[in-house]
Amino acid sequence: MTTATTRALRTTPPARTGDTSARDSPAALMPSLPSLTGLRWMAALLVFGLHVNNFGYFGGTGGRLVNWGFSAGATGVSFFFVLSGFVLTWSARPHDRALAFWRRRIARVYPVHLVTLALALVMAYTLAHQPRPTPKQALSNVLLLHSWWRPWWQTLNPVSWSLACEAFFYASFPLLILLLRRLGTRGSAAVGGLSVVAVTVLAWANAHHWWTYELYSFPAARLPEFVLGAVTARLVLLGRWRGPGLEASLALAIIGYFLVPQVAPGYSSTVCTIAGFALLIPAAAVADVQGLPSLWRRRRLVRLGELSFAFYMIHLLVLRSATQLLGTKPHFGLLAGVAVTTTAFAVSLGLSWILYEAVERPARRLLLRRRRRPGPARTP
Repeated sequence: MTTATTRALRTTPPARTGDTSARDSPAALMPSLPSLTGLRWMAALLVFGLHVNNFGYFGGTGGRLVNWGFSAGATGVSFFFVLSGFVLTWSARPHDRALAFWRRRIARVYPVHLVTLALALVMAYTLAHQPRPTPKQALSNVLLLHSWWRPWWQTLNPVSWSLACEAFFYASFPLLILLLRRLGTRGSAAVGGLSVVAVTVLAWANAHHWWTYELYSFPAARLPEFVLGAVTARLVLLGRWRGPGLEASLALAIIGYFLVPQVAPGYSSTVCTIAGFALLIPAAAVADVQGLPSLWRRRRLVRLGELSFAFYMIHLLVLRSATQLLGTKPHFGLLAGVAVTTTAFAVSLGLSWILYEAVERPARRLLLRRRRRPGPARTP
């Protein structure tokens, strides 16, 4: 889950022509996109529902309903990847240096990653039946390299595998944005088409077991989703986006979501939702820019979206610790399952608020604080 911020501190609408000079000038300023923040919360909620289903909180009819609604929840991570590419391209600073960009990304994700990593490490050595990492596994997790080696991809805090993918995307982004700015409209659209083809080919190859390991968590295999998000943002910035509106895009994304059980599990499910997500995200952005109606920019939903990264990083640790009291796959009845799920959700949301207010925000301010340059010496 990457997770990138969807609030660019900018206010001027994007250029409406193919001329990139206005966009790439230092004075070019972009509007914020609150609808994307709200949508980010919905993606995090899908992942939470998936894990509730995997932990077997519901049995009988309740279990079948939860499985129907959230068995495809892993696609929420694919949404994060596309969204990350879109937001980083949208908020990219003209003439920005790679080191400055990477510094901002580290300040954005690393504090919460390290805190939840420490919590997972404490759980591994204090709770029963928790896997304990080797020193190499722990170090690879700290450095966000663990997802490159499939046997280690769920070391400690399992959801951090997506951060390893995001770290690879961040490393690639300075080169990617340079390429897109030079290609123009047609070239960028071609890159987007190639990204969709890459996802399709990789999904087919993965379903037919061409690879030794599943591609689901392999960072290089997830790069096309990030690139597709960057391309759609670039087309919106150039005023050349011609996708459907918000309602139609949402319908396509929902249809793709419920098609997921019809394909092979894992990476192959990306094929079902990639088109819907790649249409929904720019449609929501255009709605914000043009002031069109959008359910996703409601104040409370945007606030939840601000907490979504911390929620994503902490919720699985809460569910894991709950197994000490509830056991493995308890299969409660409907009412008991709802009560347990609501409690786990409330605890996760409360902890995510603490992480956001006490770790994420202050750490980012601290790490991005500019050092004051010494002024000229005063003349006596």
